[in-house]
Amino acid sequence: MANLSEASSRTVKPAGDREGKYLTFTLADEAYGIGILKIREIIGMMPVTKIPKTPEFVKGIINLRGQVIPVMDLRLRFGLPTVDHTERTCIIVVEMAGSSDTVLTGIIVDAVSEVLAIQSKDIENPPSLGATLNMDFILGMAKSDGGVKILLNIDRVLSHEEILILQKAA
Repeated sequence: MANLSEASSRTVKPAGDREGKYLTFTLADEAYGIGILKIREIIGMMPVTKIPKTPEFVKGIINLRGQVIPVMDLRLRFGLPTVDHTERTCIIVVEMAGSSDTVLTGIIVDAVSEVLAIQSKDIENPPSLGATLNMDFILGMAKSDGGVKILLNIDRVLSHEEILILQKAA
């Protein structure tokens, strides 16, 4: 019975619950969005201190005004090819749900685009791509300007174990 309740807690939220403002950004020429309430700040690229024995997508840590924050490359997390950083590459500092508290985490993205107010009528459920692909990290697909933006549930981009790795890194 626990599996059934766990499965139902992971079902996609109704579109009305997903309506709101999203910070949009690009990765590999695709548009993504994260709910604005999860964003702490946006900073330019800065030196990242590498941490040994962490997954490849964990780039290391930064010192942001005296606070140590783990940084991950969202391109690598999503299995996209690496590219050289440009003047538009930046770090978005987000609040992710940890085991007992929120974890501030930097995510490296190709470029930040804009803040969009997305209405529920413009959000569709993610496509079903089979039972073997875990799509929990996709909150929905937002139709905007003739294209589609992938709305992320940033709390589910990483597994529980990966979030623990980030907490230990910080």
